[in-house]
Amino acid sequence: MQSVEAFQTEYDPRTAELVIRGRRFEIMLAKSLDRFIQPEDPMQGFPLWTKIWESSILLADHMAGLEPDPDRRILEIGCGVGLVGIVAASFGHRVTMTEYDDHALEFARANALLNSGPGPSPEIHKMDWHAPTLRGRFDWIIGSEVVYRESDFAPLLGLFRTFLRPQGTILLTAELRKTTMAFLNRMSEDHQIEARKKIFHGNGREIPIAFCTIRPREPADPVSL
Repeated sequence: MQSVEAFQTEYDPRTAELVIRGRRFEIMLAKSLDRFIQPEDPMQGFPLWTKIWESSILLADHMAGLEPDPDRRILEIGCGVGLVGIVAASFGHRVTMTEYDDHALEFARANALLNSGPGPSPEIHKMDWHAPTLRGRFDWIIGSEVVYRESDFAPLLGLFRTFLRPQGTILLTAELRKTTMAFLNRMSEDHQIEARKKIFHGNGREIPIAFCTIRPREPADPVSL
C-alpha cells in the first residue's frame, strides 16, 4: 500500500472534513472527474464513487452510534472513497471494505491511512459483484447508494446469499429513487424489510433517504397433519 504522500502526489486530491459523533475525519476526494471519465462514452462507468453521498454520511453516523462487537464481521459493499467503513472501524467495528473501481480503492486505502486511529484497521479488497472472490461469511452487509441499475439486482442478491451468515443483517441507505424502490420490492419477496425515511439536512436542502434493515425470511414451519 502506498503512503498518503505518494497518493497525494499521484492524485492531487482535495480534502473534506466531517465531524461524526464528535470525532473529526478528513476524507480525500478528487478535484476533477476528468481523469475518471471515459471520453468516448462518459456515462459508461461514470465515477459515482467520487462523491460523499448524503446517505453515506447517514450510514456512517449510524455505525458510529452502535456498540461494537469484536465477534461481528461486517462487509461493506461499494465503499467508494471509504467514509462509512473508516468511520465504523474508528468506532471499534470489524469491517471489510470492498469496491470494484481501482481508483476508488486507491482513495479508500489512502483515506484509511489518513484517518488511522485507535480502532481496528479496516480490511480493503477489490470485489466484482458478478464474480466475487472474497472468502468467508459476514454477520452484517452494509452499503450506501449501491443500487442504480436493474442489472445490478441479480448480482447483489447473489452476493447477499453467498456472503451473509444465517440470521445476518443487511443495512442499506439510499436516496428515494425508482430503482431503490424496485430493488426493495424485489428483496421483499424473500426478505423481511424495515424501511424508514430519514431527512438529511445540508446546504439548505432536505434530502429524503431510505434507511433499510433487511433480514432473510425464516423458512416456514412444517405443517403438522
